[in-house]
Amino acid sequence: MESIPRVDVLGVGVSAVDRTRALEAVTGWIERRERHYVCVTGVHGVMESQRDPALRRVHNASGLTVPDGMPMVWAGQRAGAHWMRRVYGPDLMLDVLNRAVERRWSSYLYGGADGVPELLGSELSGRLPGLKVAGAWSPPFRPLTPREERETADRINASGADLVWVGLSTPKQERWMAAFRERLEAPVLLGVGAAFDFHAGLKPQAPAWMAERGLEWSYRLAKEPRRLWRRYLRNNPAYLARIALRPPRLVREWPQP
Repeated sequence: MESIPRVDVLGVGVSAVDRTRALEAVTGWIERRERHYVCVTGVHGVMESQRDPALRRVHNASGLTVPDGMPMVWAGQRAGAHWMRRVYGPDLMLDVLNRAVERRWSSYLYGGADGVPELLGSELSGRLPGLKVAGAWSPPFRPLTPREERETADRINASGADLVWVGLSTPKQERWMAAFRERLEAPVLLGVGAAFDFHAGLKPQAPAWMAERGLEWSYRLAKEPRRLWRRYLRNNPAYLARIALRPPRLVREWPQP
């Protein structure tokens, strides 16, 4: 398969893709039974990776690290990837699930608060007739014990899922996918974070005009100020300062881990 270029954004390789290219990559992996994981990243993921080299390595070892926010798209286009477009996590989830209905792939829903993955499965099944949900589980809000890790991998493998959707938020979901990738038989793991709450109908999404202008963060901050204010106050100014000093760079052949 042809290598997908990446844009070096402060050391994080963001895949130079649009929604169609991302969908085709996932489709190819499932058909060939290749094992990969997909990170959905924006400024938050890139800045957390500045503070945690291990997290940066997780992003760079992914099958895809898609540009979830407009700042990643602008960085890519500035670097010469003029075809790059936003691959918003909730949109990617629907794109892949529509393909899953067509191809009879099954999905496992892992993450979210208690009861959320089950509600999500019900909402998605009503929205996408024929969707196969192999299982759903909300893990405890703490690190799993070694025994729980084994049981989790066994549970997901026993479900026969082709896709494992992970809704744990960044950076927890990226670390989980990297840790479980070799334990799971499903070809593709996708960390989609808030898409669980959005598609379950628990939280509203930002209007399209705000998302297209890179203002989704302000909408989410207004909705959840107590949870998000530290993230945006810390990350957004720091990202702008660093990207001015280290411009993004298009890498045609991203080194394999």
